[in-house]
Amino acid sequence: MRPGQAEKMEIIRLVEESELPVRQTLQELDVNRSSFYEWYARYREEGYDGLSTRKPQARRFWNRIPEQERKRVVKIALARPEDSPRQLAWYITDHEGYFLSESSVYRILRDFDLLTSPAFMVMRAAEKFAQPTSRVHQMWQTDFTYFKIIGWGWYYLATVLDDYSRYVIAWKLYTSMEAEDVKDLLETAVQKTGVEHVAVKYRPRLLSDNGSCFISKKLAEYLDEKEMRHSRGKPYHPMTQGKIERYHRSMKNVINLEKYYFPWELEQEIARFVEHYNNERYHESLGNVTPADVYFGRHREIITRREQIKRRTLKQRKHYNLKRDRRESQEQPTLKPSITSTPKVSGTF
Repeated sequence: MRPGQAEKMEIIRLVEESELPVRQTLQELDVNRSSFYEWYARYREEGYDGLSTRKPQARRFWNRIPEQERKRVVKIALARPEDSPRQLAWYITDHEGYFLSESSVYRILRDFDLLTSPAFMVMRAAEKFAQPTSRVHQMWQTDFTYFKIIGWGWYYLATVLDDYSRYVIAWKLYTSMEAEDVKDLLETAVQKTGVEHVAVKYRPRLLSDNGSCFISKKLAEYLDEKEMRHSRGKPYHPMTQGKIERYHRSMKNVINLEKYYFPWELEQEIARFVEHYNNERYHESLGNVTPADVYFGRHREIITRREQIKRRTLKQRKHYNLKRDRRESQEQPTLKPSITSTPKVSGTF
């Protein structure tokens, strides 16, 4: 139990009047030396009032985020309501040159009641592919998904996605899911990337499910002609193509928010989403860079620059908070001593 004001005063008097050294006297009283010297210093400065129990001071955090930066986060969040706290954190780092952790952005948005609940269930792919790719165009994933256009019926979207970078290389809407449609889309991807001009060992391997269009003889002949290998996932195991399955789920969560009456309306919305996904949307599995950053090989430079921004921001924030704390300490009123004489303590300190 901590001693009160009167008890501290009594201990000081006992030490003053003791013929024993201070250390020995305090040992006999079972009083910590550092605590006694703290009381005595306050007693000399403020007298008896200095021995009162002090309220604990607010903790000082050198890494506290300045209020102007908190307001800037709120302003950016209101301008980008579709972004999660994770995406906002890296957007601010890349475009504002000021580092904020994902948890800090989350807490700021929480304090301003700007967090929204997810409007859909998240489908997670496996944590790691059994044989992960190590470069762009090592493997392409492809698959179909479907959309309904009012008055037109069902349309099928085919996509080719680079496994390593998650970059959408090619996509197209079809009225069917035939082998000819797959060949048409792959030809678009081949022409766009120029992979048929590289050595065979560097050509992409195609990964698909076991749909009839993917196991057809026509597609096999086309792939043989392009000297591209073909892998297919295990039946009833869509996690093998988890990356493109996850991409289609993310896309449909956005695209299906609207109704479409003409195919060109749907194509425009898909084109906008692909542009955003490839070039603006930070991908958590890629270290919070965009698929285009990895596809075009600029992700390492971005990550290095972020580390530099983080170190500079933390240094500036520490300097700002220490300077603020010193200013606040100087502005606090100084209490004058309530006694005129300075008591003397006998013994050796």
